Amino acid sequence: MTFSGFRKAGHTPTLLASFLYFDVSFMVWVILGPLGPFIGDALKLTATQKGFLIALPLLAGSFFRPIMGLLADRIGGRKTGLIGLTLTLIPLIVGWQFASTLTHFHLIGLMLGVAGASFAVALPLASRWYPPEYQGMVMGIAGAGNSGTLLATLFAPRIANALGFHSVFAIALIPVCLVMAAFALLAKDSPKHAAVSKWSDYAEVLREKDTGWFCMMYCITFGSFVGLASFLTVFFHDQYGLAKVAAGDFTTFAVLSGSFLRPVGGMISDRIGGYKLLLVLMAGISLCLGAIGFVPPVNMALLLLVLAMGMLGMGNGAVFQMLPQRFPTRVGILTGIVGAAGGVGGFLLPSMLGAIKDRTGQYGIGFGICAFTIFAGALVLLHLGHGWLASWGAKPADRAGLFSYRGFSRPQSDATDLAA
Repeated sequence: MTFSGFRKAGHTPTLLASFLYFDVSFMVWVILGPLGPFIGDALKLTATQKGFLIALPLLAGSFFRPIMGLLADRIGGRKTGLIGLTLTLIPLIVGWQFASTLTHFHLIGLMLGVAGASFAVALPLASRWYPPEYQGMVMGIAGAGNSGTLLATLFAPRIANALGFHSVFAIALIPVCLVMAAFALLAKDSPKHAAVSKWSDYAEVLREKDTGWFCMMYCITFGSFVGLASFLTVFFHDQYGLAKVAAGDFTTFAVLSGSFLRPVGGMISDRIGGYKLLLVLMAGISLCLGAIGFVPPVNMALLLLVLAMGMLGMGNGAVFQMLPQRFPTRVGILTGIVGAAGGVGGFLLPSMLGAIKDRTGQYGIGFGICAFTIFAGALVLLHLGHGWLASWGAKPADRAGLFSYRGFSRPQSDATDLAA
C-alpha cells in the first residue's frame, strides 16, 4: 500500500466532497453542545435537562441514518447529500429566528438529526470508489469530517458571547451553503453501482450476530467520542467553573486529537488490522476515563481527555476498517446501522452524565461508569476474536488483524472469504 497507489485507486474529488459534507454536517449536528451553557443559563436548565438537550440530536441522527442510507442506495449518494444539506438549513433558520423555549430547542435537536445522518451518505459515497486494501484510509479521511466539532466548540461560544446564541445559528448557515455548492461540483457516484437496498435487507443484516457486535463497538467508540464532544463544554463549565468561552477552548483541545487521529487509526488498521488496534485502544480509553472519574485538577483532566479522545478517534477508524472485511458487499447498509448505534451511544452518555450530576453534585461517578463499560467491551472483543478467526475466512481475517490465542490456529481454507 502506497500513497501514490491510493491516489490512483479512487476518485479524490469525491473523497474531498465527502469529507466536507461530513465536516460541516458534524459541526451543525453538535452545535447545541457548545451552546449548552448559554442556553442553560437563559432557560434555567438543570444538568439533566442540559444533558438531554445536547444528546437529542445524537439520538435523532440514529433515526435518520438508515433512512438516508436507504435513499442513497436508491438515488445515489450525490443527490442524497444535497438533500441532506438542504434540510440541514431548516433547524438553523428556526434557531436563528424563532427559538425561545425548551420545546423549541427540542424541536431543533430533532431536526439536527438529519445532519447527523450524513454519516450514512458520505462514507459509502467515498468507500465505493476504493478497493478493500484502502478502506481503512478512505474511511479515516472521510470520517475525519468529525473535525467539524472543532468549528462548533471553537467559534460557537465566542459568537454567542459577543452576539448572542441565536446569532450562532445564523452564521452557521454560511459554511453549510458553501459546502453545498462544493459538494454539487465535486461529488460523483461510483460507477460500481451498489444493489438497491430494501427494508428486508436491513432486517436480514440485523439477524446476523456480527452486526450487533459491530454496533456495540461503534456505540462505544463513536458514541463516546460524539457524546463527549457535545458535552465537554458543559462539563468544564459546570464541574470546574470555567468561563463559557474557556470551556469551549478546552473542549476544542480535546476534540482536536480525536478528529485528526481518526485517519491515523484507519492507516494503522490497514497495516496491522483494526481488531488488534481496537483492543489496545479500548483498554487505554478505559484507563483515561477511569482516572477522570476521580475528578483530577482541570489541567490533568484536559490531558486525560485529549488522550482519550485521540484513542476514540483512532478506534472509530479501526471499526470501519474491519467492517468492509466482514461485510464487503453490504457496506452501505451496515454503515447506516452501525452509525445509528454510534448515535445511540452518543445520546446515552450526555444523558447519563447530566442525570448523575444532578444526583451526586459532580460528574466523577458517570465517568467511572463509562470506563467500566469500555473495559468490559474490550473483554468481549477479545472473546469475539476467537470465533471470528474461524468464520471470516483467511483473507478478511488477515486484513482485520485477527490473531490466534489459546492454541487456536488460523483456518487454512478460505471458504467463507466473501471478499476474495
